[in-house]
Amino acid sequence: MSAIPPWVDERIDRNLDNTLTQEHVVETMLESDRPFFSIRQLHACIKPDVTRATVRNRLRELQEIDVVATETYPDSITLYYINHPESAWPLSPEGKRALHAETPLDRLSTRGFLTLSDTAGIRTLVLAGFQLSLVLFALGGVLTVAGTDVRGTQSDIVLWDTGFDLLFVSLLLLFAERTARWVRDRYGPLSLLPST
Repeated sequence: MSAIPPWVDERIDRNLDNTLTQEHVVETMLESDRPFFSIRQLHACIKPDVTRATVRNRLRELQEIDVVATETYPDSITLYYINHPESAWPLSPEGKRALHAETPLDRLSTRGFLTLSDTAGIRTLVLAGFQLSLVLFALGGVLTVAGTDVRGTQSDIVLWDTGFDLLFVSLLLLFAERTARWVRDRYGPLSLLPST
């Protein structure tokens, strides 16, 4: 269960006589990957024995105490979101920090790379390897068609060889990362290196 932030906890009503409590609605919204919900979407996440009217009533109560806010769009679509006081709609403070954070490659640590645990960083590295391979193949192709050599080094052959090597290393890294992720999903995290 996701911990309810203190500013929400002090505002919500603990009426346990309700079929659906305000606390359960907030927990559902916080645990979801979605930043906002329609009533239908939230109803599907909560439980089938609660009516949409009940979900609407709890959302209205939460809106009155400034825990939930809404945005209304054409065709009468209303989206509900947690009204985080620290950030603008519909971002949570964590989401706002994530938007301003560095790229996955900037965050990739030596430990994350060696243990293949930083999926986003490794995939960014693999994508960069694929793109660089494509550039090397294109340059090698242009030099081959043009019949140009740089100082007699057979530069077109060198570029083709380097492109194939880089492509092979990128594919190997992608395969290793997916294998490590499959092992972690199946057997849990492996402690290959001590954590800092």
